[in-house]
Amino acid sequence: MSGSPVGRLEIFHGDITTLAVDAIVNAANSALAPGGGVCGAIHRAAGAKLAAACAEIGSCPTGEARLTPGFDLPAKHVIHAVGPVWRGGGENEAELLASCYCSALELAANNGLASIAFPAISTGVYGYPLSAAAELAVGTVRAYLSAEGAMDKVIFAVFGEAAEAAYRTALGR
Repeated sequence: MSGSPVGRLEIFHGDITTLAVDAIVNAANSALAPGGGVCGAIHRAAGAKLAAACAEIGSCPTGEARLTPGFDLPAKHVIHAVGPVWRGGGENEAELLASCYCSALELAANNGLASIAFPAISTGVYGYPLSAAAELAVGTVRAYLSAEGAMDKVIFAVFGEAAEAAYRTALGR
């Protein structure tokens, strides 16, 4: 289903672990280990089998993604996408963040998944500026859906009023 992404993008303000979609995206670290923030919440909600599945995979470079089952989550799968740590913008952070969104979308499409939910990758402890990350995420997903988009629905699952405002602004452009 390529073509216009209009109607296939939405914002959900709340807990990404409650979404019954084909895949939720984990803002993962390169070791694919349970962490804090969204990563910790996903690991807690999915149960111990998720950490074991991640340990079997091993690691994931920044800008790439890996797929596991969703285990105890309502989502069928978890796509672990590793975003960059913000270092001021001069170390390919934008390219790496865009790559992590594209990698997650390609992994979903290659596995026949039609719905996916993304958190605001790299905007927590990794320090990526929220507005810039939202613009990049929305722009990258729109471009992917316009060119190749096999996704029926892409949800940006945000937490907090600032994140919701940043994503609404980005979607409005």
